[in-house]
Amino acid sequence: MFNALEFAGPGFFWLLLLVPAMAAWYIWRGQLLQGSLSVSASKGFSIQAKSLAPRLRHLGIILRCIAVIFVVIALARPQTSLSWQNTTTEGIDIVIASDISGSMLAEDFTPNRLEAGKNIAINFIKNRPDDRIGLVIFSGESFTQCPLTIDHDVLINLYQDVKYGMIDDGTAIGMGLATAVNRLKDSEAKSKVVILLTDGSNNMGSIPPLTAAEIAKQFNVRVYTVGIGTHGFAPYPVQTPYGVQYQRIPVDVDEGTLKKIADITGGKYFRATDNETLKNIYEQIDKLEKAKIDVTQFHKKTELFLPFALIALLLLSSEFLIKNTLLKGALT
Repeated sequence: MFNALEFAGPGFFWLLLLVPAMAAWYIWRGQLLQGSLSVSASKGFSIQAKSLAPRLRHLGIILRCIAVIFVVIALARPQTSLSWQNTTTEGIDIVIASDISGSMLAEDFTPNRLEAGKNIAINFIKNRPDDRIGLVIFSGESFTQCPLTIDHDVLINLYQDVKYGMIDDGTAIGMGLATAVNRLKDSEAKSKVVILLTDGSNNMGSIPPLTAAEIAKQFNVRVYTVGIGTHGFAPYPVQTPYGVQYQRIPVDVDEGTLKKIADITGGKYFRATDNETLKNIYEQIDKLEKAKIDVTQFHKKTELFLPFALIALLLLSSEFLIKNTLLKGALT
């Protein structure tokens, strides 16, 4: 908890230049009004020693300048900021491991599984500005498209560039998960998460999916698995000499393996059958992970301009009273 003084309109401090300008004008005006007079005796012009006028004749400009200073401070709106934050974790590191195999071009999602997964994941990324997030893509093999980063603009740009054909076709779920875990194993975050999206069964790679899950468990990485694809058959575009034609391909999501991966690592398995369910899955994951951060924040600002404005009013009133009482008729 701490108090800090800040100003909502610091630009008003430029008005403080009026203070030296006022003082210079006062001095210049006083010099113009000075004159000389020769007389045989000065006794008649002497001021009684008890008079305060000679001592107070510059008090008006002093009060006026100080009043202007307080007016400028009031215009700049001084504020105190009271904050209290209690954080019990250091944040979450997340790696999204996305299948980009040929079957991800099936159009049971709009416009297809791959693009739907990208768009919804990008919205998920935008909603978690405080987390480090990375991206792993896999097909017949896997590689890191973007390491863990807080620069989500770079991550999103790299995610948007993902397309089918970047790597050999196939479905290496174990390799994709192992690569994601490798990115998280040295992380010091209190919560380490992999979101694994795939629409098929493991048929490539040197690491079985359940072996990769055990490795994830050893490094305290929680895996949320998402099987993407409708039930039964899905329309798949095929390029022919007569243009794009569609054929129905069977949906082959290995739900048993995906559930085991989630169980081993303490995560959860989801099945997405269309854009809306996939969006809801990301929202559920978002809530599940946010619940694991215990952060209490309090922030309050208090306006302090009124005391400065009142002091300025008091100074101007004092100048007016002195000018019209003690200094009445005197040059100021």
